[in-house]
Amino acid sequence: MTQFRTAVLSVLAWFAPVAAAQYGAPDGNAHPESQLVAEVAEEVQNPFGEPIRTEMTVEDKRAFAGALDLDPLRDLAVFHNGRVKIMDTLAQDSVFTMTGRRKHFDLSRAGGNVEKISFDPMFTLLDAMIDPAHYVDRPTIGVGYLPMRRQILQNALEDQALRDAWLKTGMISPRMADAQVIPVLDAHAGEDEYQRSAGKIDRSLGVFLNSWQNLEMVAPQAADQPWVHVGRLPGDHPARLAMLTIANGWRAGDADKVNSAIAELAQVLPTINPEVYPQRKRALERMYNNSKAFEWGYWIYLFSLVSLVLAFGTGRKWLVALGVSTLIVAMSLHGLGFGLRWAIAERFPIQNQFESMTGVSLFAAIVGFVVMLVKKQWLFGAAAAATGFLILVTATQTGIPGQVIEREAAILNTSVLLKYHVTIVLTSYGLIALGFITSLFYLATHYGHKYFGKSEAQIVAAGALSSDVNEAVKETVETDKPAGVRRTLKDLDIATMTVLQLAFWTLGVGILLGAWWADHSWGRWWAFDPKETWALVTWIVYLIVIHLRMTGLKDRGKTTAWLSVVGFVVMLWTYFGVNLLLPGLHAYA
Repeated sequence: MTQFRTAVLSVLAWFAPVAAAQYGAPDGNAHPESQLVAEVAEEVQNPFGEPIRTEMTVEDKRAFAGALDLDPLRDLAVFHNGRVKIMDTLAQDSVFTMTGRRKHFDLSRAGGNVEKISFDPMFTLLDAMIDPAHYVDRPTIGVGYLPMRRQILQNALEDQALRDAWLKTGMISPRMADAQVIPVLDAHAGEDEYQRSAGKIDRSLGVFLNSWQNLEMVAPQAADQPWVHVGRLPGDHPARLAMLTIANGWRAGDADKVNSAIAELAQVLPTINPEVYPQRKRALERMYNNSKAFEWGYWIYLFSLVSLVLAFGTGRKWLVALGVSTLIVAMSLHGLGFGLRWAIAERFPIQNQFESMTGVSLFAAIVGFVVMLVKKQWLFGAAAAATGFLILVTATQTGIPGQVIEREAAILNTSVLLKYHVTIVLTSYGLIALGFITSLFYLATHYGHKYFGKSEAQIVAAGALSSDVNEAVKETVETDKPAGVRRTLKDLDIATMTVLQLAFWTLGVGILLGAWWADHSWGRWWAFDPKETWALVTWIVYLIVIHLRMTGLKDRGKTTAWLSVVGFVVMLWTYFGVNLLLPGLHAYA
């Protein structure tokens, strides 16, 4: 961790060191290492010029940011981390790496009140390049591991109230990192969480210090040639002059001057080798960033879920129409986000944890929606909406790896069989999640029936037992429940078994295709790799479910529901636990 002192001293001395980088995709199973900061030659200098200390306060920054028009910069192309993306994406990714937040904020204490002031990621990225001194003693470096952050702040600050205020930001200053991270590590030698947290802080500092090295914004003469850093252009090139003007105006707080230079830069860069400069792809990535399709999708899934559950309970047709229509909207947004990511990544987006989760939920929602239409059971739609909501909110809000669009592992591009294998397996996982949701509905109804009204005996005594409560119902649910509850349990049991049988067959086909692909890619059909073994265990759970249904088991519905819950837990272990905790050939998944 010797980089900490070097890093912060570099900021204070207005010098940015060269960061290590790795181009090209690695062999085998390994994911390409994220290249947070590009490697540039020593002669390449910051195109914004040497930083000059400014006296702008947080309030000045807010006023200045409000007067800027950064939109012309957002869809400019830049080569970063192995692919051409847009500046808007680079800004979001860089700020998230630095601060641990999608939008950086600072604290203002003007007038004796503490106010949180948020800044656009594009402004924060440019400001860190042009005026890094502003951030040296301000909350900038995200520290997600609470004990690490608390220990650093305890060592750095004497005032308890001030420590509490910093603690809530989730960040520390670069100077704190320089002075305190190594002592904290020494005090917690051998503790993995502290080591991992220190590594993240080190990467955050690297991005803070060296973001200007990522300005590879000049298109090459041919598509197979590397992009060029703006700092390599001649000093009198219009793009270089525009960047210097932006920096000078920025440090002087002259928003008009900066806006004019931004417009000039946005006009000039696309004219350099325009036949190579991307056009359509930039627009698609801007749409992907602006639409927030996955985030909007999970909220609409939730609305659809509530509507369809209420419709199932009340039978009101307007609730059915509302639930189905909002489910269609949610699936459309979900599909839009998935499709845009597909176009941007130029590959089927199922090759990391985040992408597979968005795929699982999309496939499950589509299957649930189709089954709902075929069976005319709105409960399938409710289960589809619940699955879409739960998986999407987990994928987008819990820091699941893979949200940044990156290159694929080399092994994932060896055969088209991969797409069929992974897609079918993910579809089966989505069906398992659907079955889990319907099983929860079943168990909630089964154990909560006392809240539904009169007992079965009372209804029979009153001669009110409905004729459609037939022998099939009595075989699958207990007979000591109200007729309405029994009908509900029958519907739920049929829904669960329909989904679980689909999950059983699709998972089986997916495992077979995986063995075929393994033989094609690794030269063997089966090697008891942890992922292979646990996928088989998951399939066996549902094999047991199907076989138990063929026995004379008294309460098959309840048993099926509980086994569905068990199968879902096993699937979660196969999906997450194996990837994270057990080494194997599926480490990239």
